[in-house]
Amino acid sequence: MSAENGPADPFGLPDPGATRVRSIFLSDIHLGTRACQADHLLAFLRAHESEHIYLLGDIVDFWALAREIHWPALHNTFVQKMLKRARHGVRVTFVPGNHDEALREYAGSAFGDIHVVREAVHVAADGRRYLLIHGDEFDQITRYHRWLAELGDVAYTLLVRINILLSWVRRKLGKPGYWSLAGYAKRKVKGALDFIYGYEASVAHHARNRGMDGVICGHIHSAAIKDIEGVRYINCGDWVDSCSAVLEHLDGRIELVHWEQDESAGAQPDLFRQLGGNPQQRDAHADLRPLGDAVAQGEARGREYDDRGAVLEPAQFVALAKGRIAGDPVGAAVTKV
Repeated sequence: MSAENGPADPFGLPDPGATRVRSIFLSDIHLGTRACQADHLLAFLRAHESEHIYLLGDIVDFWALAREIHWPALHNTFVQKMLKRARHGVRVTFVPGNHDEALREYAGSAFGDIHVVREAVHVAADGRRYLLIHGDEFDQITRYHRWLAELGDVAYTLLVRINILLSWVRRKLGKPGYWSLAGYAKRKVKGALDFIYGYEASVAHHARNRGMDGVICGHIHSAAIKDIEGVRYINCGDWVDSCSAVLEHLDGRIELVHWEQDESAGAQPDLFRQLGGNPQQRDAHADLRPLGDAVAQGEARGREYDDRGAVLEPAQFVALAKGRIAGDPVGAAVTKV
């Protein structure tokens, strides 16, 4: 796939000077929540051109949509642009998670050109085989205590909202760097650390038993690349707090990236890059200057049009995702593959 000539599409295909990689892995975007940082995600996608995009669960947060309908223009734009990239030859694969588990019943089908599967195996350019899952099946609370998982989700959402306020205060006080309240709680609360370590070990053990070289997953909002008992464990992180993703380069090298938005006026986005661990992050709620005009137009409309002018309203999207309407407002009919 190559970038289009002419004026850049603000949210669709990559910019002409985009970094070319083989694969992009994303998880835990949580469209439909106020904490989703869709603006930064769309800017990240503009900066990267790929042959494959893997969406590893919790892309749409039906738990949150059940509490309130929140579907701003940029959330709709992400859905439209995934469909657009798929139409232009990118292989887009969606592995639903626990927050969008309603879509698991469509495994083996395609929404437009986006393929829905329960899990996948990705063979990297260097020949390594990676198991691709969301990972909620290794979370005992999510599996056996749904009410407790939903309570924890509400608490986490509250932490992220508080973090938005704290980030604003830090900017006003001239404090540099990004500080995550949710991340601080994960690092300092022993129970949270034990849960993360136990989860990582369980996922890696499962991948080893399947004969895989590694596993790429999400679910726990804790981005990481590490070797566990001979298996490469990779977690994509999230686009609620850490704004992180995993890239496969053309030679098969795997890289964890954290999107950094420079707060200075007119500055272009750049990346904190690493091969493992958690780098210091910048304020993920800074102004997104490069997309200013396009965002303003989108917000003025309050909704986003696809290439043919069709409109996707929030309620229509939720209904479509749950299979409750027969129409095809965005050209994304469900087909068996």
